[in-house]
Amino acid sequence: MYRFSKMMDELRTSEIRDLMSLAISSDIISFSGGMPGNDLFPLKEIDAIYSNLSLKKKQLAFQYGPTPGYLPLLESLKEFLRKKGLPVDENKLMITTGSLQAINILAKVFVDPGDEVVTENPCFIGAISALKSYGAKITGLTIDDDGIDTDLLTRALNNPVKPKLLYLTPYFHNPAGIIYSEQRKQAVIDILRGTDVPLIEDDPYSDLYFYDEDIVRVKPIKAINPKGVNVCYTGSFSKILGPGLRLGWMLVPEEVYIKAEQCKQAIDACSPSFTQVIADEFIRSGDIYEYIVRLRKEYFKQAMAMAKALKSHLPGYVHWTEPRGGFYIWLNLPENADATEILKESIKKRVILAVGKTFDPAGKRNNSIRLSFSNTPIDKIEEGIPIVADAIKKVCG
Repeated sequence: MYRFSKMMDELRTSEIRDLMSLAISSDIISFSGGMPGNDLFPLKEIDAIYSNLSLKKKQLAFQYGPTPGYLPLLESLKEFLRKKGLPVDENKLMITTGSLQAINILAKVFVDPGDEVVTENPCFIGAISALKSYGAKITGLTIDDDGIDTDLLTRALNNPVKPKLLYLTPYFHNPAGIIYSEQRKQAVIDILRGTDVPLIEDDPYSDLYFYDEDIVRVKPIKAINPKGVNVCYTGSFSKILGPGLRLGWMLVPEEVYIKAEQCKQAIDACSPSFTQVIADEFIRSGDIYEYIVRLRKEYFKQAMAMAKALKSHLPGYVHWTEPRGGFYIWLNLPENADATEILKESIKKRVILAVGKTFDPAGKRNNSIRLSFSNTPIDKIEEGIPIVADAIKKVCG
């Protein structure tokens, strides 16, 4: 008989991960995974980078590295982040094994079992799992097209016992796909100011905006650098280079950084040197900027193809917002709808999607669907969306 930890009782499997074995089948149309397009990876550029590495750099790539990260990558990444206005000289930068590790580390730094953490509802399933693994009690607050409900946020932060953390994904939210308005972002800053509640600002998608007019909206709160607000900023190469590199980062105040480095030493000692060397060379070459522009154009085409199909086939009672960047479209269904039943119907015709309760911290609310357009060719989007729409009509009427 095994004596598992109590924390295991708080964890649940990700239904998205459970669907991955289905998603790799060639006859499946998958709208479930938040994955980059396989055909968009910069394979030729990466091949050239490795071929042109010196013997010394190739040896470094196969060796253990410093816990905070490969020094040249820390330097080049600082320049990359500086172009986004981030205060890299006032904070400490650490390379992590994906941004999910950064979230895990920050949860470990701040959360004791039973502590309250405030998130959006819906919320990134990886963050939910990470926070719960340290015993957090998550309070998920509703969002609209402009961001988190600030009345509810004010109430949550004014409780006699303050939450330990606030976790937000303001830029092309996973799963809701929204981008915070400037007004809502400022309201969040004003509410947080002076509360001593740290904000984890998770930002994997802000480089993938579709419209230049949104550049000001994707400026991170960390870049605004508001006084009296403690912001721990996390990001990732997963959506702008490739998730297989398993590289993310955190930009945090020095006091937080010291604790985070101790945590990372205990978790994996260092992130992969091999992929850090590749990422550094890709940034230094300047190719990363042209590559991101190319990604925006391709994801825009796929997003607009999905939006067009949804407009043509969805019943009028389904609410959704046309994407302005990122990977996702979020469908809000009638209150009593069960998205799991819709998934069952769509699977019969070899289409899979992500159901709403996956992203509810309580794992209950299930009248919504996340559709990802990023890893699905346009012809498959046009084939699959009518199947999803028919499943919705069959279940909801």
